[in-house]
Parts: sequence; C-alpha cells; structure tokens
Amino acid sequence: MTPYGSMCDDFAVQVNLATKMELPGRREPVLHFFESLQKSFPKMIDFERREGGDFTLEEERDSGTYRWVTLENRRLCIGYVNPPSLDAVDETADRVLEMGPAHLDISALDAEALDVMFTFDFNYAGNHDEVVAEALATGTPMENLISLPNSKVLNYEPTIMLSLDENCRLQCRLSVETRTNAYQIRTGQFPDAAISVYFTVRQYWGKQSFKTYAESYANQRRIAQELCDSHVIPHVIQPLSQAIAAK
Repeated sequence: MTPYGSMCDDFAVQVNLATKMELPGRREPVLHFFESLQKSFPKMIDFERREGGDFTLEEERDSGTYRWVTLENRRLCIGYVNPPSLDAVDETADRVLEMGPAHLDISALDAEALDVMFTFDFNYAGNHDEVVAEALATGTPMENLISLPNSKVLNYEPTIMLSLDENCRLQCRLSVETRTNAYQIRTGQFPDAAISVYFTVRQYWGKQSFKTYAESYANQRRIAQELCDSHVIPHVIQPLSQAIAAK
C-alpha cells in the first residue's frame, strides 16, 4: 500500500485522456483494444457496457485493490484503487497510454487534456460539511461565520485552481466533495458515506513540450506527489483525518 493509503480509508489514482472528437464505439475496435489490454493485465476480467454507453474493463474488487479502464465518448480513463505503490500505477498508466492512442486512433491533434488525479476518501457517518469546516475553516476568516449560534453547516466544499505555468496550460485543482443533505441534518440520520478530497494536475495538449502522453503523465504524477507531500497532506488531509477521529 502507498503511504497515502494509511492516511485515509481509500486512496486512488485516476488518469484521464480527454479528446476533442468522439472515440470509437464500434464493436471491432473496442473489443480489440480491451482484448489487447487484457493480455497485459490478465486479472482484468470483468468487461461490461454501462447504461450510458461507456465500456469498462476492471479487476475483481474483493481484495480492495483493483485496476480499471473505461472508454467514454470522449475520454480514456485509467484507475487504480488502493494501489500497492505509485510505481504500480505508473506501470499501468504507461501501458494504457501507449496502447490506447494506437488502438483508438487518438492523435496529438485530437487530444484535449491529460489529467492525473489523486483521490482520498474518508468514511464518516455524520455531517460531512460540518467536519470539513471544522478541519479547514478553523483559524480562517470563515470561522466566525460557521460558529454563529444555532447554526448548522449545510454545505462546505472548498475548491481552488492554480496555474502552474505562465500560459495556464498546466494547472492543478484541489476540491472537497461532501455527501450530506439537509434531510439528514434535520433528522440526525447519517449514512456511512465518503468525504472525498480530489487533487488533480491537468496538462492541456497542443503547446506542451512532451512528445508522448506517457512523458506528460510522468511529469504530472511527479508534480502531484510533490504538491501533495508539501501542501495537501499537511494542510488538508491530516487536519481532516484528525477532525473525523475527534468525532
């Protein structure tokens, strides 16, 4: 398990290659791509077409750690849930980013952007927005507002986006997603659901210096790890974990 896996209930890495044109949806190219993918990763045995028309191939989820690849209308998505290491993620991403464009005719002209996203999930049966506010708004100008007498936090999902280069072609985004609604707060009945923290590094294509998607992925994954270690972990993940534990 990665060091990040010990900081939350579930940790995952997702890679999305977005395209400007629709990806192939015909039987032959889709099956040929996933059959070739299965040869590289024999444990990926569950193939299905979802209701919205997306195709997905994934490993069994019973062990708690599994990979998946999804072909959407205009995105090729790669995911690894609770990976044993970031090296294992790199191996998977490199292979799919090599095979996918060749099988699906994704050219550099067609590529829109490449995302590398780290997800931290915290299971919590309580007011998600309240605990996020306690963890991340305490000591900020927002603290007085959320401490108003007889008030309850109904929504607190902070998001920030930053440009990491002069041309705004390389960006990062930090966002928190809660899953509590007003009915649950009124009744005091909270299901055990996940609070998700997403940290994404996006590279817009077309004017970047990287020749391949794998090269860009390596750079983005490195940046994601460095920023997580220096900023996201100490200032978001650890405070949130401590606030949940205190409940």
